[in-house]
Amino acid sequence: MTTLRNERVRKELMRDISEILRREIRGLAGVVSVLDIEVAHDNSFAKVIYSVLGSPEQIEHTKEIIEKSTPKVRYEVGKRIRLRVTPELKFVYTNSLEQGSKVTEIINKISRGEV
Repeated sequence: MTTLRNERVRKELMRDISEILRREIRGLAGVVSVLDIEVAHDNSFAKVIYSVLGSPEQIEHTKEIIEKSTPKVRYEVGKRIRLRVTPELKFVYTNSLEQGSKVTEIINKISRGEV
C-alpha cells in the first residue's frame, strides 16, 4: 500500500536522482533515463530502475559508473531531500527503452510496407 507521503518521496527521488545523474556524475555514456523508483514503506530503501540508450559498450560503461557512483548519488540525495534517513539506493538496469525503440522501428517498417 502506497501512502501519499511515499508517493511524494518517490516523485522527488525520481526528479533528484535524474538531475544528479545528469549533472553530478561524470563519464556517463548514452542517454540515461530513470524509469521508476520503488520506495520501501519506511523510506529506508529505494530501488531505482533505469535504462540506457546507446551502444552495448556505452551501456556497460554507464552501468559500471552508476554502480561505482551509488554512494555519491545517495550523499547528494541526502543533501537535497529532508528525510529522517536517506534511503539506501539500489540501481537496477532494464533495457526497456532499447526494446521500445526496436518495436517502434518494426512498426515503422510495416507501415512503409518494407516487411
